[in-house]
Amino acid sequence: TVALVLAGLALGSLRTLSPPHLTKELMFGLFLPGLLFEAAFHIEYTRFRRNLFMIVSLAVPGVALAIGVTSLVVTPLAGVFHLASGFGMKDALVFAALIAATDPIAVVAMFKSLGAPKRLGVLIDAESLLNDGTAVVFFTIVMGLFQGHDASISISHAMVDFVKVVGMGVIAGALVAFVASAVMRFIDDAMIEITITTVAAYGSFSLAEQFHVSGVIATVTAGMILGNHARRERMSPSTRVAIASFWEYVAFALNSVVFLLIGFQVHVDELLASWKIIIVAYLGVTVARAVVVTGVTAVFARTRERIPWTWSVVLVWGGLRGALSMVLVLSTPPDHPY
Repeated sequence: TVALVLAGLALGSLRTLSPPHLTKELMFGLFLPGLLFEAAFHIEYTRFRRNLFMIVSLAVPGVALAIGVTSLVVTPLAGVFHLASGFGMKDALVFAALIAATDPIAVVAMFKSLGAPKRLGVLIDAESLLNDGTAVVFFTIVMGLFQGHDASISISHAMVDFVKVVGMGVIAGALVAFVASAVMRFIDDAMIEITITTVAAYGSFSLAEQFHVSGVIATVTAGMILGNHARRERMSPSTRVAIASFWEYVAFALNSVVFLLIGFQVHVDELLASWKIIIVAYLGVTVARAVVVTGVTAVFARTRERIPWTWSVVLVWGGLRGALSMVLVLSTPPDHPY
């Protein structure tokens, strides 16, 4: 991923190619469904259930805490060092909300190649799937505050919308998954079943978005159902291997293209002009992640969901940011400050 970003920066600086620009539509239509489905498809429901409380703690209150800590670190440092004229708490909250969701696809791939404990992989992967929805809700609230809406109204509306979009997203994803699973019952052909999972991944996202509910949640739901129920009950051993390999490659390819396009999108002169505020922002995000993971690890230290402190270090550095943050950035108005 680092090499791809550097390649994109180099090629973008040379102006030798005219790649497609990253847009919200491109991210929503092509990249997000495939990346989300692959991650959800490989999560075992039994492992997810055994670690449910820790995962939810990281993904819901943990995201809220991370937003607050990031803002508290970035705002004063930006002011003290005069890094961004007029940069205030509202601006920091917008940044913190859109950067809050983790997207550790590269980390999970590294876990597999290194033979890392499966439970650690489930923790970091499942957290990223749940905190996508949480981050979007908090981002909506913060943007409402930024635009001058009444705080209580913005929060109450966002919470009602959250219940609606998440609940209906789950229903949409489950509906598509069970239809796909029912069709697989009568088929034993790996190529056709791969196609059915592809239709389920992008179809669940599209169906949910058509009714203005969460496509993210719909695709995650479809992925978990097909990756558990359908994989055990509807697929032959050879089909399981073929589908797993196919989706691993799709995630690798999509992730690679995203990072390459990020490199094309950002120019070296812009990075150099903003290097100080970038370092401050990175510091704020990393400190916030460390506070959240340390706090959650301490809370669960005497429960059956406890984890070794060495794992918490991996969770801190494994909380990378990616596709969803790009989508939220691209969804802000073009004239938005900073």
